[in-house]
Amino acid sequence: MDASGRDQMSDILVWAELRDGRPSGVAFELLNKATDLAPAQGGTVSAVVIGPGDCRACAAEFIAHGAGRVFVVEDPRLALYQAEAFTKILCRLIAETRPGVVLMGATSIGADLAPAVAARIGTGLTAHCTDLHMEDIDGRRQLVMVVPGWRGNLMVKIVCPEKRPVMATVRPGVLEKGNPDPSRTGEIVSIPADIGEENFRARTLESVREPEEGGLEQAAIIVSGGFGFYEAGGVSLLERLARAIGGVTAGSRPACDAGWIPETRMIGQSGRTVSPGLFISIGTSGAPHYTTGFAKAALIVAIDKNPKAPIFDIADFGIAGDLRDIVPALAEVLESER
Repeated sequence: MDASGRDQMSDILVWAELRDGRPSGVAFELLNKATDLAPAQGGTVSAVVIGPGDCRACAAEFIAHGAGRVFVVEDPRLALYQAEAFTKILCRLIAETRPGVVLMGATSIGADLAPAVAARIGTGLTAHCTDLHMEDIDGRRQLVMVVPGWRGNLMVKIVCPEKRPVMATVRPGVLEKGNPDPSRTGEIVSIPADIGEENFRARTLESVREPEEGGLEQAAIIVSGGFGFYEAGGVSLLERLARAIGGVTAGSRPACDAGWIPETRMIGQSGRTVSPGLFISIGTSGAPHYTTGFAKAALIVAIDKNPKAPIFDIADFGIAGDLRDIVPALAEVLESER
């Protein structure tokens, strides 16, 4: 505990990433999780938003999603992500506010920024978490960070018992966003960027959005295929079913390696994590490094010819049979009802 007697794990700081001047979805997911973790221990939830200007409107959204205080850092030079400048700003804020936990999104930017901050402040970092919760371990309240391990065959719990703050990045799409409450009140604190030209030794000159970036995370229905489509000669049947049901296509690592789906639509530990209302998995055995990417879907339907495939252990509904017979039949029924 610190000098005031408060548990160092109490206060949580969330880096609220902006994309094209708007809050990223993972920022809301992190705030929702933080509001579950901190208040039960008497802690507070703060957010920090960094941008070129006009960040106060975003700050109001973060308060509605649970932040009790939002630090706003504005500088015209920060329209695009600048690694050294963002690192300096976050490290200074962490030193001044001394949170017990710092949470960041495991986005392409977060994957660059988080380790730089952790190294500079001398603490540990657990990357690409799929869940966070508190446990009493050895008489101390600890943040438990859950990540896939051993090539996705196990879910590993990690704690950082000594260093503070504890830092973690969380994959977009694995946590609930929660519902904003416009009646929430909070404090918006403007702080100077305090950066000079020496913090721009390497500059970001342009930001290019990945093709279809974010499309999977926001889809209500996802139809995903695996190497079982080899005998079908590709994923044309998968695409037909997706069109018929009004969903989007995705796939496992083998489907991506075969060139059937782009890497931006690969599901699993090394790809995307999603939580749609309906996830249909076809022709995949259900290895943990794949299923971790959609384990929080509201409804999971599996189709595979092996009735003992692990995918059926997590599916709400399963069909054991040849996808070349089942998928066209399903598509035909759905097409007739449209």
